Amino acid sequence: MGMGPARRGGPEHGTADVPRLGRRRFVGACAGLGLASVTAAACDAAAPPRGPHQAAVSHRPEAERDRPGTPDWRITSRGPAPAVAGYADRVSVTPGEECGLYVSTTASSFRVSAFRIGWHGGAQARLVWSSDRIRGRVRPEPRFLPDTRTVRADWPRTLTFSTAGWSEGAYLLRLEADSGHQRYVPLIVRSTQGTGRTVLMHAPATWQAYNRWGGYSLYAGASGAYATRSLAVSFDRPYDADGAEKFMVYERAAVVLAERLGIPLAYTTGTDVHRDPEVLRGAAAVVCLGHDEYWTSEQRRHVTQARDAGTNVLFLGANTCFRRVRLEQGEVRPDRTVVCYKSSVRDDPCYTTHPALVTTDFRQAPVPDPESSLTGVLYEGYPTDAPYVVHAADHWLYEGTGVRPGDGFDHLVGVEYDRVTPAAPVPEPLEITAHSPLVCGGRRSHSDSAYYTAASGAGVFATGTMRWVEALMAGTPDGGRDHGMDARTRTFVTRTTENVLRAFAQGPAAKHRPAARPNVSEVYKVRA
Repeated sequence: MGMGPARRGGPEHGTADVPRLGRRRFVGACAGLGLASVTAAACDAAAPPRGPHQAAVSHRPEAERDRPGTPDWRITSRGPAPAVAGYADRVSVTPGEECGLYVSTTASSFRVSAFRIGWHGGAQARLVWSSDRIRGRVRPEPRFLPDTRTVRADWPRTLTFSTAGWSEGAYLLRLEADSGHQRYVPLIVRSTQGTGRTVLMHAPATWQAYNRWGGYSLYAGASGAYATRSLAVSFDRPYDADGAEKFMVYERAAVVLAERLGIPLAYTTGTDVHRDPEVLRGAAAVVCLGHDEYWTSEQRRHVTQARDAGTNVLFLGANTCFRRVRLEQGEVRPDRTVVCYKSSVRDDPCYTTHPALVTTDFRQAPVPDPESSLTGVLYEGYPTDAPYVVHAADHWLYEGTGVRPGDGFDHLVGVEYDRVTPAAPVPEPLEITAHSPLVCGGRRSHSDSAYYTAASGAGVFATGTMRWVEALMAGTPDGGRDHGMDARTRTFVTRTTENVLRAFAQGPAAKHRPAARPNVSEVYKVRA
């Protein structure tokens, strides 16, 4: 997976010789010929006026999401792994902040196009900036750090661009080689304030955990063996596949739906919440998207504190907040390395010195803290494929869906699932709204959707299945791997998600919706 062998060498890391692209078009004499000494002032002087898609806009997404979209935003030809790939020097930026881009390509030149993902009249993306032609280069072979089996590209910076005029939101930078091959680089333009808004919290630590670019992830080494996996993975390398697979599969459809509803939105990432919880202060809700497995202790604490202050929390996937990680220094920036020793927990340098920071499953020693105390459900297994079975059909979550107790939706439970586990710590009152029989690894069990209300009045809903966001586009041309889910399932999931997003956007759910009705002992036939 990832870039093949390439020549070592090339210019040293630095910014003095990096083109700065702050306009839609960058004169061919600068970028097209690859002149390294071009300055920002020279580029600004040579650049023509902004295109209409770069007109000044509010940094708040409300002003941007209704602007007409751009149909041509998808990747049409990925090509071989070395064809074109890149990464940004930041997971997120604030509007107007500069960002560095590192690109390797076998083509003679490439362009960059920045698309904001959202509703945009149904087009689902809008072109907000594009570069002119930039000289292509094959970059050096990635570095390998043997102590943690970490792959880092550590390429010289190719260009710097400005996000001036970009509104908050989720963006895909599409690299387009003149060979016709393309890759994405994801970038979040984050909100600094979330008061009164629904905060969409993207999951780059999880994206990176599964990233096998360069042959290594937190799951497997170059041979494919778990024993040779990375113990730490770096943001200083491209993502594998199309460059944004986890975002595309587990997050994009939820962003599109939330924007279509017109509720006030803010955007952030788990790594930003780890560093600074300010965006959660006074937020109406925080949404954890379809696959958000890897959290730091700080991120979990900050989300829990927001819940306890009245912020609703929505978990649109399964296996959420399962692994405890640390964020550590990259080559030149902080928080560019995701550390998770998992089952090699005793090798973690923090094991004896800072046990609360040891990187393993949250529920495991030396400081066990099961995720269910926040999510209400506990991750149980993989893989499974089962119908989603409604239990509390009269719950307000399901208003307008027409469901009855026992109604099922084929293939909606999978590929990982959560359940309410009576022996695990869970907040009360907690109500199971769906109770879905399944078989995983030859063992019979259940997946549960669960809703609870906190003392602050906050409502918390967990779907209990990783396919929830995928179902939002099941059976459509954008459905991707819809796992056999049909239009009926899409309609049910869409309406339920609309119900909870609209309700949570109004503030603490217990103040305007019925509180959870405890039913765990009834469903699981255990003593209360």
